[in-house]
Amino acid sequence: MPRIFPDWIEAFEKYTQFGEAPNKMYRWCAVSALAGAIRRKCWLDQVYFKWYCNEYIILVAPPGIVSKSTTVEIAMSLLRRVDGIRFGPDVITWQALVKSFAGAGEKFTLPDGTELDMSPLTIASSEFGNLMAPGDREMVDLLVSLWDGREGVFRKETKGSGNDEVLNPWINMIACTTPAWISGNFPEYMIGGGFMSRCIFVYAEEKRNYVAYPGIAVAGMDIAQMEADLISDLMEIAALSGEFGMSQEAVDWGTEWYHRHFASKGNGLLEDSRFGGYVARKQTHIHKLAMILSASRSEDLVITRQDLQRAEQELTLLESDLPKVFDRVGKSQDSVQADRLIELVKASGQIKITAAYAAMHSAVPNFDEFDSLMTGLIQAGMLIRKSVAGELILSIPAR
Repeated sequence: MPRIFPDWIEAFEKYTQFGEAPNKMYRWCAVSALAGAIRRKCWLDQVYFKWYCNEYIILVAPPGIVSKSTTVEIAMSLLRRVDGIRFGPDVITWQALVKSFAGAGEKFTLPDGTELDMSPLTIASSEFGNLMAPGDREMVDLLVSLWDGREGVFRKETKGSGNDEVLNPWINMIACTTPAWISGNFPEYMIGGGFMSRCIFVYAEEKRNYVAYPGIAVAGMDIAQMEADLISDLMEIAALSGEFGMSQEAVDWGTEWYHRHFASKGNGLLEDSRFGGYVARKQTHIHKLAMILSASRSEDLVITRQDLQRAEQELTLLESDLPKVFDRVGKSQDSVQADRLIELVKASGQIKITAAYAAMHSAVPNFDEFDSLMTGLIQAGMLIRKSVAGELILSIPAR
């Protein structure tokens, strides 16, 4: 059956044009939905290993700003209506995964008639903190192996059921969290580690627009028909199977990019050693995304130079926000409160010192400590204190 839209991601962006989250969040939710539809049925073979389309996508924003969980659910609600798609548990434990994998095991047939096995799951969670415990080293290691496309039978001995086995497990994940949760739960050494460097962090701190009544805003669109068409095309994409190829132009571009990337150590944008793991895996991230971009627009299973370029651009757009995602990790409590005070003054334009203290009181109840914090920021040139009409005011220095 011919597809309705020339590009599924672009159609999804139009479908969500009256949502309040930044457009990049909707794009990456669309990427997660496509990955969930493709499952383990398509890959890019590199002889020594295979790249699969699964993604670990984390939407990050302060609470109550961009409706992260609603944004995710728009895409996942479409994926749930595709036959054969299995969703995993809201809280990841080995026992819960085994139960979910047991219901996800299936065979699929390649165009040449070869029959293969897979156990694919998509996991979507409105709270990353409910999904996994960073301190569970065994589970973190499992997620690392699954992102890499581990093949064969995975075995796990458990007290309750003896040896549990899963054939060709595969996980695609999307979740939501806040910078505060990341700083409070991930130690600094984990940022550059195996799991975090395999995740795509999509950060936002403000709405792209304000839509009080989405139901009224979409009145001029046949939103029900657009939804049905998106699901129809997603079903066609879910039927794809087999190995991706690359055009010669794509190979040439990818080779040139690879040499340039590693010669320049990530092009200088991510010189922070904490992001070394991500820089090392950026090639893999690009090719995972390029497969999804190819499937979004075509059924030929060919990655073009444009697919690779677009994948690289989408990833690079997110990199400037990585320091914001991890800004508070490893910082002292005083440093965290100093950041909060700067954010408060910046959001207000200028603010009375009495009002700033009132806003910070729950975190810094002692005024002498607040005064010390404020004075340190003033001496560092990060805040200005002045008197206006007899009131002491804080503001941000002009740049």
